[in-house]
Amino acid sequence: MKANERTNVMRVLDQKKIAYEPHSYEPDATMTGEEIAGILGEDPLKVFKTLVTQGKSGQYYVFVVPVGAELDLKKAASAAGEKAVAMIKQKELLPLTGYVHGGCSPIGMKKQFKTFIDASAEEYEKMFVSAGKVGFQIELAPADLAAVVGCGFAELV
Repeated sequence: MKANERTNVMRVLDQKKIAYEPHSYEPDATMTGEEIAGILGEDPLKVFKTLVTQGKSGQYYVFVVPVGAELDLKKAASAAGEKAVAMIKQKELLPLTGYVHGGCSPIGMKKQFKTFIDASAEEYEKMFVSAGKVGFQIELAPADLAAVVGCGFAELV
């Protein structure tokens, strides 16, 4: 990563004085989350993806889960207090969040939606999430991510 290359996520964290470690990799459109974890030399259980859903009520919710896991929609709905939630369509992601598929971060969305981090993150001193741009990840403490986003932890997978 170029020394001066900063994403919006990094600027938000800098502004809030939250400690993080930036990481970058050469992106490939077909890359899976597990492959990204491998490139980073990290356990895929410590690398998280950001998923955006919509509840029956019409409200949007963000769930942060390990890249190798699938979001359990029933658990997600329960955490959100909804009867059901469904993944949004990929084409809705950019206009809704300001992020593209593969570069979606729970930090710095156009609008802050109610967010939940999978409880497994609490087992780690540090976790990885997208830095808001394909090819960029940040490593930070789960409690710091929860604090900056204003969210909690829940069983989601």
